[in-house]
Amino acid sequence: MISFIVKRLMHGILAVVVLSLLVFIGVRTSGDPTTLMFQAGEPSKEEIAQIKEQLGLDKSYATQYFIFLRQLLKGDLGKSYYTNQKVSAMIGERLGATMILTLSAMLISFCISFPIGILSALKRGSLLDMFGQSFAIFGLSMPNFWLGIIFILLFAVNLRWLPPSGFESWEYIILPSLTLGLILSGILARLVRSSMLDTMNRQYIVTARAKGIAEWRVILLHGFRNALIPVVTYIGLQFGALLGGTVIIEKVFSWPGIGRMLVDAISQRDFPVIQGTVFFLAIVMVLTNFIVDVTYGFLDPRIRVT
Repeated sequence: MISFIVKRLMHGILAVVVLSLLVFIGVRTSGDPTTLMFQAGEPSKEEIAQIKEQLGLDKSYATQYFIFLRQLLKGDLGKSYYTNQKVSAMIGERLGATMILTLSAMLISFCISFPIGILSALKRGSLLDMFGQSFAIFGLSMPNFWLGIIFILLFAVNLRWLPPSGFESWEYIILPSLTLGLILSGILARLVRSSMLDTMNRQYIVTARAKGIAEWRVILLHGFRNALIPVVTYIGLQFGALLGGTVIIEKVFSWPGIGRMLVDAISQRDFPVIQGTVFFLAIVMVLTNFIVDVTYGFLDPRIRVT
């Protein structure tokens, strides 16, 4: 098990190093940020040269990259070109809101998708199964921003039950998390169903039933546990994606999250914010995948030797 964990850690570190290089190159091929720093008028060459010197953009790409790596080793993600605020502080300010939205959306999806997926697999071909598959198609085809707008019009504008946007108290969490949770649960329910159908046809399920084990134990401890491996993979990927990819929902609900900050930084070519945020999200993805890999080892001990 230790060698399994060490191998996954080495893969994660290599992925982060490669990604840091790709992000560094990618942001610098997007254009010159100094041209966006002048609100009016045509800047002179002297002014542009002065700003580049202040920001360290006058150095070669290789020198800038090594400075970037040296700062990372010190835990410094740099400072924003526009606010001069530390990127780590900017991420910290928005991380709480993003984590709340992500975790609440995933909790809603679990509470909906697991029962629907399991019951749909156990009652294959029934009306319940047809409902489960229809719900899964809903999750696959429904644009999350459109569903969010419908929820705002229904619950905030017409019924006035919930606030339409912002983040001030727990009521503001309901609509955006419900929007993301419903979309995610549709996809997850379909995955749980197909995985459960494959698992419940295995020989060890027949053996467990022949031993007289209670049906609920057969379903949950033998069937559902072994069906979790592909589900855990999807959950891990979605967790990382939700942390950095909920920008549309954040825009619709005016949610002060990391994704929205990243898009604003891209439009301004704020290199330190882009690099630092993407690097942080990469670390989160690597840690999430590492946890998923370790979870594999507990769900199926045979995976530990690979």
